[in-house]
Amino acid sequence: MKPSSFSYHAPASAKEAVELLAELGDGAKVIAGGQSLIPMLALRLAAFEHLIDIRDVPGVRGISGRDGSVSGEAVWIGAGTTQAAIGRSALVAAKIPLLARATPLIGHFQIRNRGTIGGSLAHAEAAAEYPAVALTLDAVIETVSPRGQRAIPANGFFTGLWTTALEPDELLTGVVFGVPGGRAGFAIEEFSRRPGDFAVAGAAIAIELAGRNGPDPRDAPVSRCGIGLFGLGPTPLRASAAEAAVTGTPAGDVSTDARAREIGQAAVADLESVPSDLHGPAAYRKRVGAALVATAWLRAISEALGEEAVSA
Repeated sequence: MKPSSFSYHAPASAKEAVELLAELGDGAKVIAGGQSLIPMLALRLAAFEHLIDIRDVPGVRGISGRDGSVSGEAVWIGAGTTQAAIGRSALVAAKIPLLARATPLIGHFQIRNRGTIGGSLAHAEAAAEYPAVALTLDAVIETVSPRGQRAIPANGFFTGLWTTALEPDELLTGVVFGVPGGRAGFAIEEFSRRPGDFAVAGAAIAIELAGRNGPDPRDAPVSRCGIGLFGLGPTPLRASAAEAAVTGTPAGDVSTDARAREIGQAAVADLESVPSDLHGPAAYRKRVGAALVATAWLRAISEALGEEAVSA
């Protein structure tokens, strides 16, 4: 099939892009890499009268360090930065390892060559990796509109199935990720039917331990943990109850197979609106999700402790 006819716009600046969004209203849609939007248009699952291409808009591509306003060091990634560029970035690998490890799981290399981080976040696919990573790491999404700039915490950005807190005339310009300052560990695990398919279920884990140094890191309490879930609801999710139960616990106490399985079960225990489709019923997805959380947890806590990862 072919998309419905549309008018194409190539603004020269972010200001021009948001002015077009404000002028054209609901009939307009921003396109960057197009790896999610174009298939939907081609299948007539969506139709827009105007496409606003931001590939050549200055200031929405690139990766750079930034001073964080709260926790110190941070990394900014422009919304138009391709997933392939993120995967090649030494800065991302060093400072945001969870994002680096999630990138190879996205589709195929052809998709990553065109797909962008801003497009992935704005599309808000519940089974996608980048939205879950942004949520797990408490990223901040930066936008601009005719009213000015806005910073939206990731935990308030994803509002429903393929919907976000973006206003109709608002353009996503970048994402800011904080950088942990001490001992930390990260892991992402997902299960899909075939390589490149959307995940049936997935889990992203970020763990930070209190204190930079100490005689035995196993005695250090977990100062922060993020347990992100994807493919298990209409949006990416945080397992808040499981996170709260673990925070403050000595790292050594939550580094065993048995505790990892308990954390996995707790992470999915209260899930509602779990998808049930041809890829598996809700109960199956929850079982897979619990196992993935347990595996990712062990890998992340082992990294934080400076040990070799083991399997659950």
